[in-house]
Order: sequence, then structure tokens, then C-alpha cells
Amino acid sequence: MVSIIVPCYNEQEALPLFYREVSAVLGALPGGYELLFVNDGSSDGTLDLLRRLAQEDEHVLYLSFSRNFGKESAMYAGFCNARGDYVAVMDADLQHPPALLPQMLALLESGAYDSVAARRTDRKGEAPVRSWASRRFYQLIDTISEVDLADGVTDFRLMKRCMVDAIVAMDERDRFSKGIFGWAGFRTGFLPYENVERVAGTTKWSFWKLCRYAIDGIVNFSQAPLLLASWSGLLLLFAALVTIVFLLVRKLLFGGPVTGWTALVCAVIFVGGLQLLCLGIMGQYIAKICRETKGRPHYILSETNIDGAEPVK
Repeated sequence: MVSIIVPCYNEQEALPLFYREVSAVLGALPGGYELLFVNDGSSDGTLDLLRRLAQEDEHVLYLSFSRNFGKESAMYAGFCNARGDYVAVMDADLQHPPALLPQMLALLESGAYDSVAARRTDRKGEAPVRSWASRRFYQLIDTISEVDLADGVTDFRLMKRCMVDAIVAMDERDRFSKGIFGWAGFRTGFLPYENVERVAGTTKWSFWKLCRYAIDGIVNFSQAPLLLASWSGLLLLFAALVTIVFLLVRKLLFGGPVTGWTALVCAVIFVGGLQLLCLGIMGQYIAKICRETKGRPHYILSETNIDGAEPVK
């Protein structure tokens, strides 16, 4: 059986189109399937639509959160409740083409891979600044982190049950699924496709939300920011010692007052700013430790049609 996890946040316009297309594709595949929609605290008619679809189609299951917990929590809820031998994550806006599912399934059944991820070959229709920033982020995190994150790889992937079970076992609160997929280390193949624009509605990811998400990814899977802070401190300490020796030697050899008050003020401001930056870097790691130790649930369910689903997880 194939399980499709679909995080939904205010997707009432796109959902009917997505449901029609993905149902046609899955219905032609051998074996059974389930569509597991996760309503992430939508404020529009998404939940009413999911209720209606669940009444009309036994393949439709849904989980509805008590509020908006974020896409990462929605994906985790789907992983925890999916029952299929193969599990996929897809967006409801049809930017993840359902037509790729048969090819993904064939690659998994060949035994060559444990996971097949869709990889965009272009960023057609995306704002130039956003596209440039995304490429730079993947280059940066691929360099400084312990996981392999290829540019263009999306959340759209089909995985075997063994990989899904491993992902569920990693129940950290601050989740960065792209990094978790890479860290898990299963054999992953990539299926290229051309970028597709949203079929309806508007994106819920602003540029600043993407920046925050990128920072989470770097902090979750790299210690490079802490190393940068440490090496910056050592470099400034060395520069300060050299400056002190230079000023003492100049005073002893030539006498006279020490000049350069403007340079001194600039140096103080620079060092103060660097100290605040280092404190901010450490604060990001400490904040994540704090959230993990609190042990708050990833999500709280307010409604579902799945028997045995845990209301709090």
C-alpha cells in the first residue's frame, strides 16, 4: 500500500484539483493506497472540504490540528500515522507532480533505492532573489553540515517503511526534514523534473520565513556557527596582543602620547558587535536545547477520522 501525506494550510482552492489528479494516478497503480491529509490549523474551508472528501472516499484520511503548528509538525504527524509500505510527502498545490509517483514506485520496487526524491532542474516562475538565496543556502549547508543536501531536492519523496520508521524514531522538536532525510543515510535516488507553479492559492512561505527555516537547518545540522564564533574570538585576541606590543614598543622608542582615538572607537564598536553576534549564535543553540528539554508535543489533534490516532504526540 502507498500512503500519501499532504500537509494543508489554507488550501481550499488547490485541494479539489490535487485530490482529483492524485486519485487518478494512485487508482491506476497496483495495490491499495491512502491519502492522509494533515490540516495544520487552517482558517479557511480546508477542514470542511476534508470532511466531505472523507465521507465520499474511503481512501481519504485526515488529521486536524488544534492550531497552526507548522509544516514540519504536519509532516511528522503524517509519518506517525501512515500505514503504507511506501510513504510519500506531497504539497497540495500540485507543485509536486503526482504523475511522478509511478516512476518513483518502480525505482523503489527495483530494489536499488530505499527512497526516491524529486529534484527540480530549474526554478522557473520563482523570484530571482529567492532563487539566488536558495542556491546559496544549499551550497553553504552542504559545505558546513554533516548531511548531503543537494540543490533542488524537494520534500516530495517516496520512501520505504524502514526509512519512515527511522524518521519517526527521531522525535526531536526542532525538525528540519530535509536534513533528517539526509542524516538517516538510506539509499536515495533522485528523479529530475521541471519546476511547476502553484495551481491555485498563494504560497505560505514568505522570504523571511524561508530565512528562519534556513537558520534552523544550519543550527540543527552544523556546529560551524559556534566554530566561527570561537575562531573569531581567537583572531581578535591575537590582533589585540599584536596591537598592544606595537603600541608599547612605539611608546618606549619614540615617546609621546598614543594617538588614534577614532580608530579606537571603531575597534570598540566592532568588537562589541562581534560579541553580540557570538552571543546570538550561542543563544540559538541554547534556545533549541530549552525547547527540547521542555518536551512539549509536536502537535495536538482536535479532530481525525483515523482510529487509534494519538490526540497529542
